[in-house]
Amino acid sequence: MLNDKQTLALSGLMAGGIFVTGILEILDNFIVLTVLTIIFLAVIINIFYVNRISKKK
Repeated sequence: MLNDKQTLALSGLMAGGIFVTGILEILDNFIVLTVLTIIFLAVIINIFYVNRISKKK
């Protein structure tokens, strides 16, 4: 699904997004929360997907 560099980039984007939107006080905005949640879920799903594939091999 995602390689290591993509997962690291998404994690950095999420952390930076939380930091910047928290400073700008727009973290309560529905669109911002939706984007951050989608990024978070993509990283978590990728972790489980890669773990499952590794156990099969």
